Amino acid sequence: MSDNSTEIKQDRVLTDEDWKGKWEARQIGFHEKDVHPLFSEFLDEIINGKTKLNIFFPLCGKAVDMKWLADMGHNIVGVDVAEMGMKEFFEEQNVPYVEETVAEIPGAKVFKSTSGNISLYCCNIYNISDSIVGRFDGIWDRGALVAVNPCDRKRYANLLLSLQNKDSRHLAVVLEYNPNVITGPPFYVPESEIEELFGSTCNFKLLKKIDAITDRQRQWGLDYYYEKIYLITPKS
Repeated sequence: MSDNSTEIKQDRVLTDEDWKGKWEARQIGFHEKDVHPLFSEFLDEIINGKTKLNIFFPLCGKAVDMKWLADMGHNIVGVDVAEMGMKEFFEEQNVPYVEETVAEIPGAKVFKSTSGNISLYCCNIYNISDSIVGRFDGIWDRGALVAVNPCDRKRYANLLLSLQNKDSRHLAVVLEYNPNVITGPPFYVPESEIEELFGSTCNFKLLKKIDAITDRQRQWGLDYYYEKIYLITPKS
């Protein structure tokens, strides 16, 4: 199957309002109740022996991984359009927080833990910049690259690249399935797309590929469904 056929299929576009609607309707099958097993397995690839890293969670939702890393002493910044998810994160993780406006982004809010090491920005991700959130030593993308509209992938990748430190380490989980069966999200991201998005400025390598099919994906009509985790690092 050529990548062209996958691109033709993947022309679905979701708006910020669509994503907020998913939270309100509790259509949040993408939320995982536990730390992602691939993240715990390959955490050292991001940490790389360092302490107090700045780690970015694009389209963070209420990922429990954020609390896990914050408890290790790292500084967490997340961004998402769904205020509901962010508030649920702090409530479910029993983390006290304050709510502030973001001067640089009209209408945006930031929810900050009173401990100061978790800041979740409620806004469109493309309104974020390094002048607002700084730069990051690590990026954990589980569910963001596969959720952004395929037509926006280049914009999304360029944003992540603009937020990286020169020795940043970026873990990304993508999915492999037959894109002629379902339109997504989550969207299919072939390795050729990783190459196209990041290859000019970054090295990337596949760390692991696992069979992740469950009855849920079989109900979608899929007969294979793989999760693949990549390490993406700036070329020196």
